[in-house]
Amino acid sequence: MRLVILGTAALTANYLQPALERCATFEFAWIAQIYLRNFALITIIAGGLHLFLHTYKLQGNKRKYIAREFAKNKNMFTFRNQVFDNMFWSLASGVTIWTAYEVLYFWMLSNGYIPRLNFFQNPISAVALFLLTPFWLSFHFYWVHRFLHWGPLYRRVHSLHHRNITTGPWSGLSMHPIEHVLYLSSCLIHVVVPSNPILMLFHMQLQVLNPTASHSGFEELLAHDRKQMALGNFYHQLHHRFFECNYGGESIPWDKWFGSFHDGTAEATEQLRNRLRDK
Repeated sequence: MRLVILGTAALTANYLQPALERCATFEFAWIAQIYLRNFALITIIAGGLHLFLHTYKLQGNKRKYIAREFAKNKNMFTFRNQVFDNMFWSLASGVTIWTAYEVLYFWMLSNGYIPRLNFFQNPISAVALFLLTPFWLSFHFYWVHRFLHWGPLYRRVHSLHHRNITTGPWSGLSMHPIEHVLYLSSCLIHVVVPSNPILMLFHMQLQVLNPTASHSGFEELLAHDRKQMALGNFYHQLHHRFFECNYGGESIPWDKWFGSFHDGTAEATEQLRNRLRDK
């Protein structure tokens, strides 16, 4: 998956990215180009998965976590419709803030305010940054996510994302604007550490497209009953069910280290209830 996204980032940088010299001043044309590119990317990926898995049900309920359909006529959702709600917050807020971070990065890079890493001159550093990006994302996500579960911030911000008990591809990026600012802020590492446009785009696309797959509602994508791609994350699915557990991913066992891990067993559920009762 990471190599696929790296390839997408390379194609984006070479064919869909405004020339760096254009980014020296804030102008509508190049900013709109980045916005429309990001809008199209998430629409194709999330929309395509939604059509395949949920609209046309091309693999039925095989490998689906929850058989229940998306909510309709529910006042808790924008437009009283879960799918429309998720699409609205992903596109109106998510794509806008995602674009804003990329615009800031390319403006700073174009003006020489931040250093640029050259692949050919520093191949070891470039490969190291590529390999370490998922670990930095895991670290950042765990602590930002725990912060978002702090009472006042949860009620006013993160609860919007947690409307989704049954999740779908559009649920992954369906967040309050404040959560988008916090969640996507991991990319600011590229302002501090010498980086490259391809690595920056890889970072952002990994952060945006991974939740699309992990929230798809399915464990795997099948074709002719054969696994084509891993999708959902069982441990994060448990987070959407039990809320106060599994704040991080699986690449680094933050939840095991800090006592917030849930493995899906009845014993883990009882431990979670005891922990919440003690709080």
